[in-house]
Amino acid sequence: MNAFLVSGLVLTCTFGGAMLGMWLRTALPIHHFEKESKDTVTVAIGLIATMTALVLGLVTASAKNSFDELDTAVRHGASEVLTLDRTLARYGPEAAAIRTLVKELVGQRIDAMWHGDAAAQDPMKLARNGEHISELVLALQPQTDEQKWLKERALESSEDLLKARWAIASSGVSSIPTPFLVVLVFWMTITFTSFGLFAPRNGTVVAALFLCTLSVAGAIFLILEMDSPFQGLIKISAQPMHYAYSRLGQ
Repeated sequence: MNAFLVSGLVLTCTFGGAMLGMWLRTALPIHHFEKESKDTVTVAIGLIATMTALVLGLVTASAKNSFDELDTAVRHGASEVLTLDRTLARYGPEAAAIRTLVKELVGQRIDAMWHGDAAAQDPMKLARNGEHISELVLALQPQTDEQKWLKERALESSEDLLKARWAIASSGVSSIPTPFLVVLVFWMTITFTSFGLFAPRNGTVVAALFLCTLSVAGAIFLILEMDSPFQGLIKISAQPMHYAYSRLGQ
């Protein structure tokens, strides 16, 4: 879902609704603006505005939590990569080929997630790469008790990495249903239409309404950006993985 396109549509709908309300103010008969009518509309719109604010707050919090959880998964994955590499280094030269492969796969993963199209990555291919690392570690033939212990630790790290890969792969699925977003925009459009309906028609009011609709569109933009954590302007930092990659094989 393109965050710029959707937020632009939200801005158009909400500000257009405000302008429609101002036009209706001049087109409707005067009795529609009597105190009883105005009070009824104000109460009804207040209910919609409250629901909109609550839902918008919940969606923002949910998107931020998902973004933070994925950021934690990336940091944990970087830590596990370094742990696996150092464990294999302590195992001995027999694990050198596995270390080389781990670094190669990490480099490919960085290029795919932060320098390419993450959505085009095949989760099953990523899983097979992780499983292949586990198979190579499992095939090691330890000669000492220390090597046996290191092999067990390496297997644990490789399995943790596989879990992290699945967590990252699942981030490509949007957590915000389109019908939900449509209803939310509809509520906001109705709210701003009512604002324009009872607002005086002057430049200050129009500017204030535009800034308000721009703020709402900005909130939707932030939500959608956090919902696509490896694309757009707001991204998960690649620094932990770059740090891990630069120290692999040392």
